Amino acid sequence: MNDALPYDPARLAACARDIVAHTRELAALGWTPATSSNFSMRLDDRHAAITVSGRDKGRLTESDIMVVDFDGQPVGAAHRPSAETLLHTQLYRRFPDVGCVLHTHSRTQTVASRLFALAGSVRLEGYELLKAFAGNTTHEAAVDVPVLPNSQDMPALAARVEALLERGPLWGYLIDGHGLYAWGRDMAEARRHLEAFDFLLACELDLRRLHQ
Repeated sequence: MNDALPYDPARLAACARDIVAHTRELAALGWTPATSSNFSMRLDDRHAAITVSGRDKGRLTESDIMVVDFDGQPVGAAHRPSAETLLHTQLYRRFPDVGCVLHTHSRTQTVASRLFALAGSVRLEGYELLKAFAGNTTHEAAVDVPVLPNSQDMPALAARVEALLERGPLWGYLIDGHGLYAWGRDMAEARRHLEAFDFLLACELDLRRLHQ
């Protein structure tokens, strides 16, 4: 570790490469429109690497990844982190095994967040792909995906998320009119959870159209 820095710069470089590569892929899917979305990885037990605010996610470079502490404050950089940084760092602070947090705004995620906002959650059950979520071993399960009211007050929104985390296992949640947060032990697991949620939410939307 560099004596001048409170984190390992080699670890930051590795995380930055990983975040940039995956973010570009998700941008190519149309899941990060108009500079939206944010992505992070744990650096250590006090710091995370996260995308800088306001960047086109399809054109990120490693210099667009910065360091924040678990209070969401920038470390060693003048860049401004995502406005939603607290929604990332609260997961790292609470769960030592969480290594990556991904937030996207796909059309499917956004439409589902509006459709199910009044109910407050989306129930996913009977799908084989439920086994994509860590710890699930059967399709004979039900996963409730919370839908939270949107807010520009990040501490208040983070408090709502904290209350959800108290209830038990959770792999992600929706924010009304906004998008999806998903996480995992590493980038691969977080990406798997993100893609599984998007596919299953699309199935639920299709079923509702077919049943009208």
